[in-house]
Amino acid sequence: MVTCLGDVFFPEVGIATVRLLRRLGVRVDFPKAQTCCGQPHFNSGFHADARELARHTISVFARSPLVVTPSGSCAAMVKLEYPELFHDDLIWHGRAEDLARRTHELSDFLVNVLKVEDVGARFDGRVAYHMSCHLRGLGLFTEPERLLRHVRGLELVPLERADECCGFGGSFAVRYPEISGAMVQDKSAFIEQSGADAVVATDAGCLMNIAGCLRRRRSNVRALHLAQVLEHPA
Repeated sequence: MVTCLGDVFFPEVGIATVRLLRRLGVRVDFPKAQTCCGQPHFNSGFHADARELARHTISVFARSPLVVTPSGSCAAMVKLEYPELFHDDLIWHGRAEDLARRTHELSDFLVNVLKVEDVGARFDGRVAYHMSCHLRGLGLFTEPERLLRHVRGLELVPLERADECCGFGGSFAVRYPEISGAMVQDKSAFIEQSGADAVVATDAGCLMNIAGCLRRRRSNVRALHLAQVLEHPA
């Protein structure tokens, strides 16, 4: 499941995810009929529209034994919100719960399904890790860092308030730009203070927000998705 932001803004993340999974011996299929998971609609209160997109997504991935997405937020939408969207519809509720069980955020899939922490990757540089909000909601507190610690040449440096929101929050950044802007300025300052060459995250929304702020600050720190760090073999 490539996600909307991945498709439009970060296609390289989707490519990196496929390369990584194939290198680990996973057969990857990409259903071309997939669209938005419906999270923007759900978060904005348009639950009827969200249900329509959820039905489409559930149908598209109905025959997929496992679904992997390089996005904590989209994984959280499928795993946490889809069943609730259909709480009054026994048939679709069951189908939603089935997809929720089969869906995994990338680091969750690698560590908890494949049982792999060392993917044989190499990345030369100092890296700070930003924890996306939705990973906490999924109970994934350590998986990305466990993967990063096994990357050859990578020095994982501490990031102050690493688990604090970057301020994106989807439509939150549009509705409350002043608050969002202040939050990402704080996040970017902590990233620069860490001395990292790159900041790594697991959500395209976080990467888009943080990378934009770092560019405006004329920072040399790169913003990378976890898959982009893990895809290169040692």
